[in-house]
Order: sequence, then structure tokens, then C-alpha cells
Amino acid sequence: MSEVRQKAIQAQAAVPQLNRLTTDQKNKALLAMADALLEKSDIIITANGEDLERGRQQGTPESMLDRLALNQERIAGIAEGLRQIVDLPDPVGEVLETFTRPDGLHIQKLRVPIGLIGIIYEARPNVTVDAAGLCLKTGNAVLLRGGSSALSSNRKIVEVLHEALAKTDLPPDALQLVEDANRSSVDEMLKLNGLLDVIIPRGGASLIQNVVANATVPVIETGAGICHTYVDESSDPVMAAEIAINAKAQRPSVCNSMETLLVHAAFAEQHLATIAEQFRELNVLLKGCDAVRRIVPSAQPVSEEDYATEYNDYILNIRVVSGLEEAMQHIAQYGTKHSECIVTANTENAERFLHDVDAAAVYHNASTRFTDGFEFGYGAEIGISTQKLHARGPMGLPALTSTKYRITGDGQIRQ
Repeated sequence: MSEVRQKAIQAQAAVPQLNRLTTDQKNKALLAMADALLEKSDIIITANGEDLERGRQQGTPESMLDRLALNQERIAGIAEGLRQIVDLPDPVGEVLETFTRPDGLHIQKLRVPIGLIGIIYEARPNVTVDAAGLCLKTGNAVLLRGGSSALSSNRKIVEVLHEALAKTDLPPDALQLVEDANRSSVDEMLKLNGLLDVIIPRGGASLIQNVVANATVPVIETGAGICHTYVDESSDPVMAAEIAINAKAQRPSVCNSMETLLVHAAFAEQHLATIAEQFRELNVLLKGCDAVRRIVPSAQPVSEEDYATEYNDYILNIRVVSGLEEAMQHIAQYGTKHSECIVTANTENAERFLHDVDAAAVYHNASTRFTDGFEFGYGAEIGISTQKLHARGPMGLPALTSTKYRITGDGQIRQ
């Protein structure tokens, strides 16, 4: 039997015991996990160092190594995410509707766990903890398959979490990590109907497209992040610069960072050169249309392919547009329905943008970097869904539940 199937069976077998736990029992387990991460942070960082060294030898870009890297501060942040999950209401058992039919049937619709959730993700070991915490809090078992670049980190993290869970009422088997780094292990997970209830991919466009195209297990799609900021004519130049720089340079390796800056032509004539200089000081490579390169001669030419690229790096496309309509047309053509921003003092334009732009998160005068479960108050997040069914945007605890109807009668039969 393959590792993937064996661990899926083990996780599924833990589901009934997991579902019988109270909120208090689950919370105590999550707190134990958080404490263990802090207590064992040194050995986790050592394992992470193995991944980083292997990545450097393989020529992995620095932006991707940043996503992979763990230190004391980041581990503390991951542990804090678990504690925030503890503080959040447990959605399991929440009654969404209750009503009594004319025949006397009493019907309740309530939230229940999904069952066994598969998570396929790339080089971000924090996802290992985030996914485990969110799934276990909602009574779901979880089968994790991280990227090979983070295998040492993920293996050590799960080992630490298993040791912590063994001292609680929560069955350690509910958390499983697939260690097989071969592509075949992903392919097998995609076909585990009857064991996996849903798969959630987290990563780049190629990973997500592969899962969506080939899975026979239901998928919740978390999309790539080709995000835009449109700076309107009436924008305050200081605010516009701060938002744009934060959206691109604060952490370019993540999915909610900006890839293309759209600038109104009138604003560009007065302020784009100054903003471009601030980007250059931060070592951001600029690519621009002809109008941009006239104002910023050092900018490289931008192509159609560039507009459709999620860089996850210190690279930024800039395009001058005639106004709101052209900006929204560009976003509709190249965006991935993740996060889009307008910077403007014109409330009519802001409302039009917020209403008409089709994305999971739309912003007025705020950086797209806020599209994050932690920033939205969900604690950790399982991902940012860019689809429209079941869940959309940052996925916290409620997104990891399904519903069940409970019907109580006193002998009714259907005529």
C-alpha cells in the first residue's frame, strides 16, 4: 500500500473520535501545539536550515527562499496564529436555521465538519501549522502534502505537533504528512475518492491548474495572485506612493502583493517619476509601457506576457491608463480575481471600482497586502479562495465546514 493511501486511511479512521471532542478539548490540543512549537523552535530552525541550504545549492531565488525561511520570530507568529484560532468561536454545531413545518417536523440546519481534507502546497512551512490548526479546530482530519523544498521543515514540524497531540484528547492520527516527494504522490491524492472529501491547493498557478484540471476529488480553488493597484487622477500622491510601495515591496513573495501598478495619465505626468525613484531605491525592477518609459527612462519594456505573470519577486509592471474604465478593463483581462485596489479621493470612482471589479477582495485606499486570514481576524487561514462556490476570499474556520439537516418528528410519514 502506498504511503499516501495508508496515511489517508489512518486520518480517516481518526475522524469519528475527532468529531466527538468538545470545543474545550480541541482548544487545549491547539494550545499544546503552540507551546510545543516554541519549545522546539531550535530543532525546527535546524531542520529548516537543511531546506534553505538545499535550496541555495539548487539556485532557488531569494524571494522563494524567503517564503521557506523560518526563524524565532516567524515561529512565534505561527504559534500565535494557533492561539488566535483558539480564541475564535468554534463553528461546528452552530445552528444556521431552525423552523417547524406545518406537519410538525422540526428542522435544524447546522454546521458540521467536512471530514478529511487534503492540502497540497509549496514552499511555505507555516502552511503546515495553519492548515493543521484550522482543520483540527473544525473537527476535520487533514492530509498534508507540502513541497519537496520544505520537506525537512515540514517533517520536523509534524513530528513536534504529533508529540504535543499525544498528550491531549485529540488523536494524533488526525494529522498526517505525506513525505513522498515524487510527483506521483500528488497525482494519487487527486484521485483519492472515498477517502478525501476535498482538496485545497495552495501555491503557484501551475500547481493550482494541475489540481483543478486533474482531480476527481472535489477542489476548493485558491488562486494565483496577479493583483493590481490603480492610482486615480485625484489620488493624494503621498498616500498613493505609500500604498503602492507597501503592496509591492513589503513582502513580494506572497500572493497578495501587487504585480502591476496602473496610473492615471494626469497623475503620472506629475508624480510617477518620484514614485518610480522610491521603487528603485528598494531595488524593484520596473517594467513599463511606452508612456511610462518616457517618464521613467530606466524602466524596461513591458510585454503582454509580463502583465499575465505572477512574479513573487522585486519586479513591477507599470502602465499608464486614460482613466477608471481602462484600468478596470486591464484588471478584467489580466487579474486572477484575488485582490484589487483603487487609490482615489473621488468617492464615485471608488464606489464604481468596488462594485464592478470582480475579485475576492477589493480595496479603496488600502494595500492589497491585507488580504490575509490573520489580518481579517480569522487567526491563520487555509488559503484565499478565488472561486465563487462554497467559499471566497481568506478562508477561516467557517469555510472548513459543511452543513447537515437534523429533523425531529413524532411519527410523521409522508402521504
